[in-house]
Amino acid sequence: MRKLTMAEALREALIEEMTRDPRVFLIGEDLRAGVPFGVTKGLAELFGEDRVLDTPISEAAIIGASLGAAITGMRPVADMHFADFVTCAMDEVVNQIAKVRYMFGGQVDVPLTLRMPTGSVKGAAAHHSQSLEAWFVHTPGLHVVFPSTPADAKGLLKTSIRGLDPVLFFEHKRLYKMSGEVPEEEVLIPLGQADVKRPGSDVTVIATGWMVHQALDAADRLSQDGIEAEVVDPRCLAPFDKAALFASVRKTTRVVIVEEAARTGAFGAQVAAWIVEEIFDALDAPVRRVAARDVPMPFSPPLEEYVLPQVRDIVDAVRQVVG
Repeated sequence: MRKLTMAEALREALIEEMTRDPRVFLIGEDLRAGVPFGVTKGLAELFGEDRVLDTPISEAAIIGASLGAAITGMRPVADMHFADFVTCAMDEVVNQIAKVRYMFGGQVDVPLTLRMPTGSVKGAAAHHSQSLEAWFVHTPGLHVVFPSTPADAKGLLKTSIRGLDPVLFFEHKRLYKMSGEVPEEEVLIPLGQADVKRPGSDVTVIATGWMVHQALDAADRLSQDGIEAEVVDPRCLAPFDKAALFASVRKTTRVVIVEEAARTGAFGAQVAAWIVEEIFDALDAPVRRVAARDVPMPFSPPLEEYVLPQVRDIVDAVRQVVG
């Protein structure tokens, strides 16, 4: 099977969906130049500048215009440049696109996909490194997607664009250059369907985004000592596949939750709550969480490494629950 980087897979998904449906268009800052991650480079030449819209530097305008287009029949794919900048459009995201369907009694569709380059990348510092997905899982009315591989990114983005609800599509910045197998045939991945990235019998490791790959590295190290970790990638945080998670936990009876977001109030706390509230009797050890420290992201590379979860932290957490 051919290999693509995640950036290439996302770009291919956009090309296929824009070719299939003339209602799909892109809107955001510097899309025609394809910066900063190259996903949209060359698309204006393919589809014209009326479908690849470069905007002023106003996230509120980007999301507000996208909402207007979505509820009048178009399918906008908006680009936040960096997920951190969504803070400049929180009213539009949280008070508008998330609530329009409810406020209009289900009479209005909101087929809007918001691409969110997220997470840390070396030396990007506090304004360009945040993991904010928990904010939006907490907001009813939004779908939240977080792929970890090129194939998942392509399949989930295509599904998101074709849907009728607003989707916040988180793309970890460290994964844009990571390669993986991507089928040439069309594959649409349903939202809310988790994937077991590595089967195991001794402990369930639930991880998202870049942390999926950290968890897989940790699982390889643990396997050398006879500990077989099952790595579960939710792929979607809302809707969330509790059935797949619970099946894995009932099999292994031990859980470690791994994410890059700051620990306090992170989405992993909700996952832990679901496990404890609904299948507590399946556990043979307390649930452990691995997350970033509760500080703004430092610019200094050594301090950044200190703040972020590392493979060794996952290994240590697994050893604690396995005993």
